[in-house]
Amino acid sequence: MLYWHIFLAFFIPGIVGYGGGPSSIPLVENEVVGHYGWMTVQEFSEVLALGNALPGPIATKMAGYIGYEVGGVIGSVIGVFATVAPSLFLMIVLLGILYKYKESPRVKRMTTYIRPTIAVLLGVMTFNFFFTSYHNSGVLQTVFLIAASLLLLEKFKVHPAYVIVGSLAYGALFL
Repeated sequence: MLYWHIFLAFFIPGIVGYGGGPSSIPLVENEVVGHYGWMTVQEFSEVLALGNALPGPIATKMAGYIGYEVGGVIGSVIGVFATVAPSLFLMIVLLGILYKYKESPRVKRMTTYIRPTIAVLLGVMTFNFFFTSYHNSGVLQTVFLIAASLLLLEKFKVHPAYVIVGSLAYGALFL
C-alpha cells in the first residue's frame, strides 16, 4: 500500500501541475506534507532547496529523494516514474492533437488564465516557508537570509545554486 501512496503522491501533481516543476511543487508539498505526513514543511523546504541546487528537473529529483526516504530504492523508482508518467503519456498519445491546435485562441486563453493561479500557489508556498523559517529560526535569521539572498541574486548576479548552497551552509553552521 505504501508504494501505491508514493505513486499517487507524485502522479496526481504530475497530472494537475500544468507547466511542469514549479507549478507542481505546491501540489507535491500538499501530498507529502499535508496528506501523507511524510515530512514537515521545514524538511520539504530543505529537499526543495537541495533539488534546486542540483541540475535537471526539480520534480523528478524531489520524487526520487522523497520516494527513497519513504520506500527505499523501489519507492524512489516509483516516485520518479509517477512524476514522469503523465507527461510521457501525454507526449505519446496527445502530441499530435496538441500540435494541431497550438495556435487556437482557446488554448492561448486557457494558458493566460492558468498562469495567475500558479503564481498564487507559489506565493502561498513561499509564505508557508517564510512563516516556518520565522517560527523555527527567528525573525533576525529569516530577514538576514532573505536580504543576503536578494542582494547576492539581484545586485551581484550570483548563480542561484551558490546562494542555495550558501544558505544551507549558513543554516548548518549557525542555526
